[in-house]
This record gives sequence, structure tokens and C-alpha cells, in this order.
Amino acid sequence: MKHTYKITGMTCNNCKASVEKHLGNIDHVTNVTVNLDEGEAELTMDEHVETRILKHALPEKYSLTEKQERNVFASSNASAIPAEEEKTKLQQLKPLLLIIFYIATASILLHYDNWSWKDFMLDFMGLFYIVFSFFKMLDLKGFPESFSMYDPLAKQVPAYGKLYPFIETALGIMFLMRFQVNIALIVTLVVLGVTTIGVTKTLLDKKAIQCACLGTALKLPMTEATFIENAIMIVMASLMLIF
Repeated sequence: MKHTYKITGMTCNNCKASVEKHLGNIDHVTNVTVNLDEGEAELTMDEHVETRILKHALPEKYSLTEKQERNVFASSNASAIPAEEEKTKLQQLKPLLLIIFYIATASILLHYDNWSWKDFMLDFMGLFYIVFSFFKMLDLKGFPESFSMYDPLAKQVPAYGKLYPFIETALGIMFLMRFQVNIALIVTLVVLGVTTIGVTKTLLDKKAIQCACLGTALKLPMTEATFIENAIMIVMASLMLIF
């Protein structure tokens, strides 16, 4: 018997090999085939193995769920599937949305008695970079690997992925200290522009990979929210340069 499962957390061929090894060591699993691009694993079993056993066998970095096959004849249930998937996506993105909310709130409170759109945007961008670079710093070894899965420049130049958390930290300090702001804005447009190209391609290809925007500490799926997050920063940087 064959079963297909969705696997999140895989970012490279080493991850693929690790998943195949751990699932292949489970009793009654006779063959494991992992599709890295689709984020799926097909398991052949001589006796059914419960999903919880499969989950427990994998390292904490990965999560496993049974792939739902849609029944074209079950029209009454078909409409409920997308809503459930969307709910799960929002739950997974909760850390990202909360962080952006707190950054925006802090930026507003810093200027509530002397409001200035310019200062608000500079502080938002500065705090954004500082907070996001912090999460990347938690796993400097694993971040470049995850980042190179969708960033075109990091894929071609591995050293760029290693330097990226430090670039974000430097940009954050420059915005918060109002130091060489125009240079920081131009670098922001280049850096996030390149990343957004990779994110867009990943979304169009519908690849199930992990977003590295908050490093590897938090498991975030690559979704439209990642594109929107970059777009906000690009729009702010553009407005600051124009006005």
C-alpha cells in the first residue's frame, strides 16, 4: 500500500536524505520517495503505519501531514477543504503577523505626540530589520541554506546568504540612527527587490518550502504574506527616496 504525505521544513537535498532515512527506518515502511520541489513523501508499506508514528520518527525541524485527496463526487465536502487549508495557513503565519503588528505599534507610539510619517517609516524599517535579523542570528549555520532555496543571489553566491543577517542588522541601525538614510534606502530596494523576485517565482511554481524571513527558529511556509511583507518595505523605501 502507498500513502502520500506533505512534509514541511525541507530546504535542500540533505533534508531530503534525512527524511528518507528516518522514515525508511520505521517498521513496515518498505520504500520512501521524497519529492523536494513538491514537499511530499510517498511511502510504501506492507502494513499501515499511523501518522503519529511517522511524525515522531522525524526530527523536530520537519512536520508531516497526510495529503488530502479531493473526491470530485463529494461536492458537499469539497467547499470545506479550502477553508480548512486557509485556516491552517493563517495559524502558521501567526508569529510573522504578530511581529509586524508589534513593530508597527511601537513605531506609532514613538511618535504619537509629535506625528511624522517620515519618522514613523524610518523607525518601522529600522525595527523591522533589527527584529528579523535577530531571528536569523539564532541559526547562522542553517539560515543560508534555507535562504538560498528562493533568493536568486544567495543561490548563486553562498557567501551572500551568510552575510545577509548582518546586512539587515546594519540597515536597521542606519535607519534608527538616521545615518546615511538614502544609502540604506537604495540598499533596501536592491536587497529586497532580489528576494521578492525569488519569492514571486516560488509562489508561481507553487513549491512547498520554508520561508527564512524569521530564520529557521520558526517554521513559516512560503506564502503571499512573505511577498506582502517585502512589498511594504519596498514601497516605504521608494516613498522615502521620492519625497
